[in-house]
Amino acid sequence: MQDRYEELKRAEKGAIVSIVAYIFLSLIKISVGVTYQSAALRADGLNNLTDVFSSLAVLVGLKLARRPADDDHPYGHWKAETIASLITSFVMLFVGIQVFYSSFNRIIGGETIPPEKITGLIGFVGAIIMTGVYFYNLKLAKKINSEGLKAVAKDNLSDALTSLGTTIAIIGSMLGYVWMDGAMAIIVSLIIIKTGIEIFSDSAFSLSDGFNTTDLSNYKESILSLPNVLSVKDIKARKYGANVYVDVTILVDATLTVREGHQITENVERILRDCYGIIDIDVHVEPDQLDKII
Repeated sequence: MQDRYEELKRAEKGAIVSIVAYIFLSLIKISVGVTYQSAALRADGLNNLTDVFSSLAVLVGLKLARRPADDDHPYGHWKAETIASLITSFVMLFVGIQVFYSSFNRIIGGETIPPEKITGLIGFVGAIIMTGVYFYNLKLAKKINSEGLKAVAKDNLSDALTSLGTTIAIIGSMLGYVWMDGAMAIIVSLIIIKTGIEIFSDSAFSLSDGFNTTDLSNYKESILSLPNVLSVKDIKARKYGANVYVDVTILVDATLTVREGHQITENVERILRDCYGIIDIDVHVEPDQLDKII
């Protein structure tokens, strides 16, 4: 369990990298976008500004998740990480709707002014920076299995693609297709909303104890491959942040000794730990066809 706390501490570094990148990019994009009349770059900057707050929420969630179990939280504070992801989705939905509204009104009002070249350069540099941050956080998230950091990485990729699209739209606008700048601003807002909905869906699913049935099937198949396990009577799992808790009931030969039954439970725990990284496992052993023995 101590290793898991250390992994969450490492995940905080990824959130901090994102926060620094987002603060820098949001300030540059918003100021340049407003100064040189680019609705797309301004919207992209506002997108990055929301990411500052969402990454801060994830960082706080990771810090809270590292708090040890206490009387009020006997299972620990692991779900704080998932709650942080949920807060992230609310922030993104709110800003996405605001950006869509303002961009749509700007197009309807006929405010279409070709942006300057510097706006396209800023958008392109932003795409490169966020691509690098995305790969850094994705690699770290997979290595330590952090749901909060995975949400941040997903947002990083969305921002990189958004900045690239912003650059293309600005170039098109400078070439005479002035409408592209405003249209891209609306697309950016829809991307923000879509990402927010996805993060909300994943977080709500986890907080409501939803679990991937494919993963359960894989766990069951691995357990059945062990010697002396006749069948898996029942298997359930749920997530606490990035941690998976598995509760499984297996049937074994009723004539086995207590020592042999105990060894089987250890084998089940070992295979789930080694193959899937699960450390919280509750194995119930029941005799198969007990009525035939009595």
